[in-house]
Amino acid sequence: MAEKLAARRLNGRPEAEVIVNFGDGHAYSKAKLESALTSVLGDTKQTKQIKHANQLKKEDIELIVSELEIPRTQAERALSLANGDVQLALRTLVTGSSE
Repeated sequence: MAEKLAARRLNGRPEAEVIVNFGDGHAYSKAKLESALTSVLGDTKQTKQIKHANQLKKEDIELIVSELEIPRTQAERALSLANGDVQLALRTLVTGSSE
């Protein structure tokens, strides 16, 4: 019971989950870090629609998935960024650059 009381602030709300406490009194809370990260990167739970996904050839997607053993969504994204060019998509996935 003492732990429950210690976890509450004076106003009755539970204290934020603290990740790190520093000697000078500063602390970082998980909720604040997550909200800051979400504001910068966007909500990771939402799936983004890939541009021109219906224009990509199923055979090209299957080729990349089977050859590189990567998830279908990653193959679709690479093909979409390469505007449907299989060679460019493969080159980008393997080397990390489109050159």
